[in-house]
Amino acid sequence: MRAFRSVLFLLATCLLATSVLAQRSMDDVQIDVQHVKGSIHVLYGAGGNIGACIGDDGVFLIDDQFAPLTDKILAALGTLTQKDVRFVINTHWHRDHTGGNENLGKRGAIIVAHENVRKRLSSDQFVRAFGAEVPAKPDVAKPVITFGDRVTFHWNDETIHVFHVPNAHTDGDSVIHFVDSDVIHAGDVVFNGMYPFIDDSSGGVIGSTIAAVDRILGLCGPETLIIPGHGRVTTPAGLREYRSMLADVERKINRLMRRRRTVEEIVAAKPTADHDAKWGGGFLKPDQWVEIVATGMKNAKERGR
Repeated sequence: MRAFRSVLFLLATCLLATSVLAQRSMDDVQIDVQHVKGSIHVLYGAGGNIGACIGDDGVFLIDDQFAPLTDKILAALGTLTQKDVRFVINTHWHRDHTGGNENLGKRGAIIVAHENVRKRLSSDQFVRAFGAEVPAKPDVAKPVITFGDRVTFHWNDETIHVFHVPNAHTDGDSVIHFVDSDVIHAGDVVFNGMYPFIDDSSGGVIGSTIAAVDRILGLCGPETLIIPGHGRVTTPAGLREYRSMLADVERKINRLMRRRRTVEEIVAAKPTADHDAKWGGGFLKPDQWVEIVATGMKNAKERGR
């Protein structure tokens, strides 16, 4: 729960604060390494959960949190292997998942992501929900390999399917399926134990998030483990519960929208009331989350999505 409560502060710091404040806020962060299954580990720190595939070929990393944490992350990986980080997959463009790109790119890691991630990292961005202007990244921090729909790696005796799920959390989300270890890294399509941030200003919308969760569930067997973008590792049963919550809230907001309610009126109607006890203790409080989701749904409707 301590990690959950720190997410909003750290996200706001990475989007809004000076580099000095960002460094200061990271000084006390500890990187917690846990084995998931097979060759896959998860690293908890600040920002998005890092996945690591460890083996003789070298480290295959999913996301890299914030720049000030790179040395701590590498030290944590050093307790598992002496191999270098060879690949970094960015699940999307947000800085709590790509902040270490520049540092790792300078060390020779090959950065890979959906083509929309490179586009967003290549130009100034604005995250409307936080009122945050985010400057473009230098070339060394951008993906050097991009893909449109999917790409497959054969690495560390794993078949690794990386595929795009459009307009879910953002317009550049990727899900990573480690077939042999039976582990899926869902990026910020999945938040475990809290309401998820869906970034309308980056093309995200709740309906497409639900569709992405359905695609992940279609890959799950009874023993599959899912690494969420935020929160602890979960199971197919936990993912189905998350999906049920998203669908119920979307249905209730849609009903209010059909009655021509304003976003303020939708928030006042408390469409998350049945779910707040389980999901409302994270970094987005219920009213904040409803405002973000309802605004995104209205904007998506206006865009014809």
